[in-house]
Amino acid sequence: MAEQTAAASTANAEVAEEPYPAAGYAWYVVAVLTLVYVFSFVDRQILNLLVRPIRRDLFITDFQMSLLMGPAFALFYTFFGIPLGRLADSKSRRTIIAVGFVAWSFFTAVCGLARNFWQMMLARVGVGVGEGALSPAAYSIIADYFPPQRRATAISVYSMGIYIGSGVANILGASAIAFFMSRPNWELPLVGAVRGWQVVFFVVGLPGILLALLMYTVREPLRRGMKKVRSADGQLKNAEVPLHEVIAYLKLNWKTFACHNVGFALLSFSSYGTSAWVPSMFVRTHGWSEAKIGFWYGVVVAVFGALGIAAGGWFADWMAKRGSRDAVMKVGFIVSLAWAPTGLLYPIVPNPYWAIALLIPTAFFTAAPFGVAPAAIQQIMPNAMRAQAS
Repeated sequence: MAEQTAAASTANAEVAEEPYPAAGYAWYVVAVLTLVYVFSFVDRQILNLLVRPIRRDLFITDFQMSLLMGPAFALFYTFFGIPLGRLADSKSRRTIIAVGFVAWSFFTAVCGLARNFWQMMLARVGVGVGEGALSPAAYSIIADYFPPQRRATAISVYSMGIYIGSGVANILGASAIAFFMSRPNWELPLVGAVRGWQVVFFVVGLPGILLALLMYTVREPLRRGMKKVRSADGQLKNAEVPLHEVIAYLKLNWKTFACHNVGFALLSFSSYGTSAWVPSMFVRTHGWSEAKIGFWYGVVVAVFGALGIAAGGWFADWMAKRGSRDAVMKVGFIVSLAWAPTGLLYPIVPNPYWAIALLIPTAFFTAAPFGVAPAAIQQIMPNAMRAQAS
């Protein structure tokens, strides 16, 4: 009941405000944010293709490698996302994203300077903190550009950046590995002699420092459904919500948030945990090179993952138009059952091409929940709390 009241009051506030921006410009904003998201996933996922040379040169184990893939990035990405999300609920969201873009791009390049495990660990922490600035602010921007009945589709299109970025990371990584690892060392200005895998980090990281300027082609949208207060100079401005009010709202609706966060977290655990090691599985089990599996897996993820996440958002909006008020949650439940058969089979079939074939529906269904999950948060939360709740 509390959730219904909050959603209704937010909707009523939006009715009295300005109309939503033109659809063409709104989709341009989504395109820019999606491109930024693609770069974030290229920088995040490129590590997965470089397991063998990094382990060799930094003398680290599979367990340490998994720490670099997971906790070093994910813990700091998650927890720094909360204060950064709170900033995004009151400050310029495009500036927060632009600064984060510069930060994670810089630290991706720094990964190429690592000489041991701990240096690589610190660089990955920097990537995680920088990327924590993106999605909470991006979800909030999109929610202010699109009416509720189109948000799941818009956020799912933005979330296609996950799979396009992961696919590009594999395809680009495959090409970069084939080129830069064709000789043992490279001589670079200022850096000196480096290995091929180190050059890959420079190539994927440094361009983002300049591309961050693209965010300033995006207009900061009107924050809808926000309480207004008058400042000392007489100007009306959006009121900031005290943190204790956010916590109180979450406590009031804790069952909904617990089911949402735990359910989608378990789907993420399965999806990301397995995909991180797919390239290494093909190298070790099927004898493929990093370049070969990078290309094939990149195509599967970029095409079918992107289609899956867009289809999930479209399906949720389709169900919502037909009266399903919890459509965004139902999509997560449906696809979690749909991907189980192929998700269990692809790691154990003996033929690598059968494994690739089974990865196609797996990528499609594992992608579908990750557009509707943040869309559900935008639906549940009042505008003033959306970014920090995300």
